[in-house]
Amino acid sequence: MRVLIAPDSFGETLTAVEATAAIAAGWSAVRPDDQLIEAPQSDGGPGFVDVVAAAGGTIRTTVVEGPLGVDVPARWLLDGTDAYLESAQACGLGLLGGPPTPRTARDAHSRGVGQLVVAALDAGARRIVVGLGGSSCTDGGRGLVETLAQGFGSADAAVARLRAVELVAATDVEHPLLGEHGAARVFGPQKGADPETVEFLEERNTAWAGQLHRVTARDVAAEAGAGAAGGIGAALLALGGTRESGAHVVAQRTRQDRQLASAQLVITGEGRLDQQSLRGKLVIALAAAARRRAIATLVLAGQVLLDTADLDSAGIDDALSLVDHAGSVELAMSDAYAQLRDLAAAAARGWDGGAARQ
Repeated sequence: MRVLIAPDSFGETLTAVEATAAIAAGWSAVRPDDQLIEAPQSDGGPGFVDVVAAAGGTIRTTVVEGPLGVDVPARWLLDGTDAYLESAQACGLGLLGGPPTPRTARDAHSRGVGQLVVAALDAGARRIVVGLGGSSCTDGGRGLVETLAQGFGSADAAVARLRAVELVAATDVEHPLLGEHGAARVFGPQKGADPETVEFLEERNTAWAGQLHRVTARDVAAEAGAGAAGGIGAALLALGGTRESGAHVVAQRTRQDRQLASAQLVITGEGRLDQQSLRGKLVIALAAAARRRAIATLVLAGQVLLDTADLDSAGIDDALSLVDHAGSVELAMSDAYAQLRDLAAAAARGWDGGAARQ
């Protein structure tokens, strides 16, 4: 059987490349005659640069200001005049130096992402794709805009400079900047924000949205994707950018159609398969593409919080939980590679063509 192994990253525990390797190791140990196509995926979040780099180009490293002011090396890709940047490289949760707290939720910023955009422009990029996700900040992209304004003399000059390039916000998050489904209220708690801090972040982003509107003449706060990466999406849109599905960007780069054309099973996964996944995230998009070709889809996820009806409507034949397999969240996270490898092996043993029974 030809098996396409195409997971996203598993939060901060496994990159997409690592998750792909773990699944391939477990599956092939049980079914050594299957032909495996290893194709790590990304929706724009952590690991985006490594995934798109598989299709060519040169990895570059730029030292930028991290989310709390400490310099960090950030990797990005230049392929001809196309640049691929990753917000998590400059302001990711993993760069905080410890668990997120209300203080880090308030203080973390996106200035390093702005520095990456400047580096891409200086390298001659004509198309700049910024993968959004996994950020520690909820600053609405203010740090990014201020960095560009400083680099080009003013915010107006930065907007004018960016008009000469194609700027793309690559994300599968559809959330707006503000409100009940916005960056602060939905993602703030995941970044250490307590209720008081969530309200502080919401108020700060509301004021910032007004400033963006006045400077760029574009009201982006309610646009889909504006809330991605703590609101960096809003800044990119205000600067003249467009939003594209991160999963679609990766699919085009990796020629996913060709990979799917010959596959008989798709194995994908992510850290948490839940209601947010249904809002256009990578796993769901891949399952839909597989269903259109009558290919079965198996999901291996850190946690599975969707019921059978949700899975069926999404085109997922079966979904297995890493936490259930490991017996605890702690073990699933601390020993993620081995646990995912063993879960894949168990799925291979039980695969009957339509479901993996343990």
